Amino acid sequence: MIPIRAAVPTTEEARALLTGIRRAAAVDVELDAVAAELGDDEPDTALLDLVAAPFTSVADVDERLARTESYLRERGDRRAVFLTVYSRMTATVRTAIDDGAFVDPEWAASYLVAFAERYRRALVAFERRAFEALPRPWLMAFAAAARGETLVAQDALLGVNAHITYDLTYTLGDVGIDPDRDAKREDHDRINAVLARLVQTAQDALAETYAATEIAGIDRLLDPLDDRLALLGLKGVRWFAWRNAVLRADLPTWAGEPYVDWRTETVSTGAAAALLAPDVDASARLRDAETDVDAAAAFREAVRRRT
Repeated sequence: MIPIRAAVPTTEEARALLTGIRRAAAVDVELDAVAAELGDDEPDTALLDLVAAPFTSVADVDERLARTESYLRERGDRRAVFLTVYSRMTATVRTAIDDGAFVDPEWAASYLVAFAERYRRALVAFERRAFEALPRPWLMAFAAAARGETLVAQDALLGVNAHITYDLTYTLGDVGIDPDRDAKREDHDRINAVLARLVQTAQDALAETYAATEIAGIDRLLDPLDDRLALLGLKGVRWFAWRNAVLRADLPTWAGEPYVDWRTETVSTGAAAALLAPDVDASARLRDAETDVDAAAAFREAVRRRT
């Protein structure tokens, strides 16, 4: 059994948890307002047709994410912004699996499908207005996109935060980290290396998008991206998710599950709150720029060139 001391937060985790507690406390009332504001909207049946069924394979994930991104983008739905990045990350991991880049390619394939399932279920729950079934970071991300008041930068990073900072912990639980935990940790790190490149691609594409509008301040809004992506930083989040999976696997269920749930929701919700409260001056100037250009299309094209 895991030593109790292994469940004690690291210094970085403790700092992130304390910050997350302060940040997350401010969003509860807002989430109630979101449910009241969007609860009467009719679901998009065409979108649900695309994502209602569970993913069945790596190829299915790759193809349906791309189709969903295209559908949302053509409708001007800002939820497409995150998918612009995520669908390309999925295609990259699929290629790595086909190329034999993983110790256990079957586990890596299951990992990719389980990871996408977490996103699919969140998207379906939001579209059906089942807000009570949504993790708070996803509700915050989707609600911000639906309102259309955020920057493309925020839409992208809110999705990345919800999917990595929150979903990654539970994805590892879905696919299991045993037996051969060391080999699975190695493949986990290889997948996370793709995620790291994804975030760098997003950062470069966002900077390129806004540089095209000749707006100063994008660096101040997004730099350092890791600090705004998650309260632990991207490298810390990868380790955080693995530690959470180990805690869930090795602690007694009555202790491990609620403890990990609290850790994961506190940090991811706090990070989402931080992303929704960037530098006010830089954010205002960038938002003004978005009225003059199709920033979402420019972002997609910038990502396409970099992936």
